[in-house]
Amino acid sequence: MIVAFSVTPLGVGDDVGEYVADAVRVVRESGLPNRTDAMFTSVEGEWDEVMDVVKRAVAAVEERAPRVSLVLKADIRPGVTDGLTSKVETVERHLAD
Repeated sequence: MIVAFSVTPLGVGDDVGEYVADAVRVVRESGLPNRTDAMFTSVEGEWDEVMDVVKRAVAAVEERAPRVSLVLKADIRPGVTDGLTSKVETVERHLAD
């Protein structure tokens, strides 16, 4: 499964980059395949391990922010691995045609 999620600290002002970095650090240290862009962090793995990473990422932000918003989207497709890469490669292949 692939989960794309965004953790946003609330009540800490406009500059939230350092808080978001706390969440992304948890994801990167998890060892699961992941990718971060301007809007979301995507992580790939089995249901329980991915959800554990999301929970820990939220907790990392929650340690310093009085309120946290979580947006999550999941692609649940048993048996598929390397979806983070293969989905993008498929689109790129179609764009090259």
